[in-house]
Amino acid sequence: MWKGVVSFGMVSIPIRLYNATEASSKVSFRQLCPEHKSPISYKRWCPEGEHEVSYGEILKGFEVGRDRYVIIDDKDLDNLPLATAHSVDIQEFVPAEDIEPGLYFKNAYFIEPEELGKKPYHLLRKALEATGRMAIAKIALRDREHLCALHANGNGLLMNTLNWPDEIRTTEGLKGLEGDVKINPKELEMAKALIESLADRFEPQRYKDEYREAVMRVVQAKIDGEVIEAPPAPQTAKVMDLMEALRASVEAAKKSRSTRGKEAQPAEAKRARRKAS
Repeated sequence: MWKGVVSFGMVSIPIRLYNATEASSKVSFRQLCPEHKSPISYKRWCPEGEHEVSYGEILKGFEVGRDRYVIIDDKDLDNLPLATAHSVDIQEFVPAEDIEPGLYFKNAYFIEPEELGKKPYHLLRKALEATGRMAIAKIALRDREHLCALHANGNGLLMNTLNWPDEIRTTEGLKGLEGDVKINPKELEMAKALIESLADRFEPQRYKDEYREAVMRVVQAKIDGEVIEAPPAPQTAKVMDLMEALRASVEAAKKSRSTRGKEAQPAEAKRARRKAS
C-alpha cells in the first residue's frame, strides 16, 4: 500500500508497507425504507446542475474562499513538497516503555525490505531489539502526515501510526479520579489474589468474536416468531460487599481454572502419545 525508504542517519532502506490488520465486518445491516422495507440508495448529486455524478468523475477540491475551490488530483498529492511523502524519516530512538500504547498506538503495518535493503533492514531490527528502543519517525499516508513508531517484531519490523499529542485528550473533568481513595490492605490482597488466579500468557486464539452468533440467534428468533431475552446486567457490588465479592470471584476463578486444566489434560496426553510414537 506504500513504497518508499526508511532513513536513519546516512542510511536509506528501500521498503514496502502492508496493512498488518484488516477490518472484518462480520455483521452488516442494510438501510431500509420504513414504508416499503426496500434498500435505500444514495445518489451523488450536483445541486448546481441538478444531475447525478458518477464516483469516477468526482474531483477533489480545497476550499480557498466562498464557493472558490482549487482542484487537487492524485498527481498533485504524489508530488507533495514533503519529505515524508516517500520516506519514513526517523527522528530519534526512544525506550519502548516511553510510549503509552493505549493512548498513542493506532494502525499497524508490516514493513518488508526490498532486495537491496535486506542487510540494513535486519541490522536496524537487531539494533532496536538489542537496545529495547523504538524508532520515532513521520510518514505521509492517506492524505495526512502521521507520527509513527518502528519496532522489532519477530523476524521483521512493524510500524504503528501514533496519535499526535494534540489529538489526545486530558483526564481533566472526569469524575471519580480526583482525591485519594483509601484502600483496605485486605481488599488489595484479595484483589491481587484474584488477578493471580486469572493470570496466564496472552494467546489470542483462545478468544472468539461472538457478536455475529448472537445477532444470528436474534434473526432466527424473529423468523420463528420467538423472543430472546438479554442476560441480566451484572450488579455493581456495594462497598460493604466488596470483600465478599472479591472472595467469591477468587473461588470461582480457581474452580474455572481447575476445570479447564482437566479438560486440557486429555489433549495433552494425546500429544504426548503422538510424540512418543
